[in-house]
Amino acid sequence: EGAFGSNRKTWNTIRDAMLLLCTGVALAPAFKMRFWNIGAEGQILVGGIATAACMIYWGDVVPTWMLLVIMVVVSMVAGALWGIIPAVFQARWNTNETLFTLMMNYVAIQLTSFFVSIWENPKGSNSVGLINMGTKGGWFPEVFGQQYMLNVLIVLAVTVAMFIYLKWSKQGYEISVVGESVNTAKYAG
Repeated sequence: EGAFGSNRKTWNTIRDAMLLLCTGVALAPAFKMRFWNIGAEGQILVGGIATAACMIYWGDVVPTWMLLVIMVVVSMVAGALWGIIPAVFQARWNTNETLFTLMMNYVAIQLTSFFVSIWENPKGSNSVGLINMGTKGGWFPEVFGQQYMLNVLIVLAVTVAMFIYLKWSKQGYEISVVGESVNTAKYAG
């Protein structure tokens, strides 16, 4: 059982809330600078594709602790690369980042569908299913007897760290200045 009981619906709700909170925390610096990145969904999907690929192809080859590190790095790089595309277009050709990132979400959804069709398990299910269910390669270990507790602790720690970073660091101040006035940010260097 554990702290929240064995209710699967409760843990699914907590897992979904952690995903939304983590997404909000990741977008906070961009929104504070008044950069309207509506492409978080696409960045999450591309990061998820990268994570699933790591689990599928290296899940039985690499030790779990190393696979977790690889998955984090690869998914962050994939999401960042996906986010750089509209940034380059906006900087080079002054495209609308809101529209561009929104449209890229649809491309990411199609890429996800494509990879699901490749990695279907079982075949014909239109689902990847639970990856490495037998070996648990790439799965977080249970904490306090709960499967998703480590997810909760990590997301809460990242949330507090982002708050401290934006509120009390020099870069956090610079981010807020950019959002308030581009001219002031240029003047301040």
